[in-house]
Amino acid sequence: MRILGIDPSSVATGYGIVQSDGNDSQVLAYGAIKPSRKAALPIRLLEIKTGLERLISAYNPEEIAIENPFFGLNIKTAITLGQVRGAVLVAVASASLPLFEYSPREIKKAVTGYGQAEKTQVGIMIRALLRIDDDAMEEDASDALACAFCHLNTRLAKKNLEEMKI
Repeated sequence: MRILGIDPSSVATGYGIVQSDGNDSQVLAYGAIKPSRKAALPIRLLEIKTGLERLISAYNPEEIAIENPFFGLNIKTAITLGQVRGAVLVAVASASLPLFEYSPREIKKAVTGYGQAEKTQVGIMIRALLRIDDDAMEEDASDALACAFCHLNTRLAKKNLEEMKI
């Protein structure tokens, strides 16, 4: 199974592509789509959408996992993040791929075992779990990989439960 994990942001939308055969996981790509900060919001949204469409075309993921925004953001930030998520959702819908959403707490728990983990802890654990030797990995990319990892674990757990029902 090939998963594209996405951590949406208007500044740097993180992405991580992980492939798993159920026993072993391999990272195919990770990084961040960084629209020009000087560009108007509609142009930045287009850059995010286009960047995701290119990734989807290049890596052919089977499913997409996205981090839900967390609550408590100020209104302006929440509205902007909602618009970024809209651009992401349009890119995913254009590819007719299934989309799965996870809260930051679910992702942190899947990666670190603790839903209140700090971003640095998530980054350290995701690099260890996926055997990535890149201490300079950006938080946006590690968050996206963590989202993909969370989804893979969820899918594998469901599959194992289904197989146990004989």
